[in-house]
Amino acid sequence: MNNILVIDSAVSGDSSVSKALVRDAVAALAEQAPASIVHRDLGRDPVPHLTEETLAGVRGTPGTEAELATRALSDELVAELRAADVVVIGAPMYNFSIATGLRSWFDHVLRAGETFRYTEAGPQGLLEGKHVIVVESRGGLYSEGPAQAVDFQEPYLRHLLGFIGLRDVTFVRAERIGFGPEARAEAIAAATAALRDAAAPALARAA
Repeated sequence: MNNILVIDSAVSGDSSVSKALVRDAVAALAEQAPASIVHRDLGRDPVPHLTEETLAGVRGTPGTEAELATRALSDELVAELRAADVVVIGAPMYNFSIATGLRSWFDHVLRAGETFRYTEAGPQGLLEGKHVIVVESRGGLYSEGPAQAVDFQEPYLRHLLGFIGLRDVTFVRAERIGFGPEARAEAIAAATAALRDAAAPALARAA
């Protein structure tokens, strides 16, 4: 049985394009083989942002109640990520980058000694052998043309994932969804087809 970790980060609820596409991706994966699914909806149940009172829970030695609670949450999130064969991330573009909830999730799972380590050759990711599908929804067109220069979403996600060893990543984009109903429908249809095409190879590479 495959373990699938699903991370939704949209804060727009059921109207979210990325959440609908994530559901399509999970359904396509489940059609290929039996799957155990762990789902984190960061829009409805956010991971708290790190603060001065909680930072040591991730980046130090926890001692206070708040720091110990943060360490426990980080351990839980890292364990979910480590157990996954396939990770599906719904990442809408907000202000040219990712949702703050998704950033907070990364802040809790990027932990030295757990998901990466420092070596004489530089940082080394410790989570290999997994496939990641990232669903990106965007109001405009950022994969090409003049707006590509302000795409701080996909390059950032690629770097964060690669930093912890997740380099087998498929990005599926639903772009121009703010260009009217017809463009929105076309973008969703194209992304849905791309997700179905990505499902079988994702499971094969993670096997």
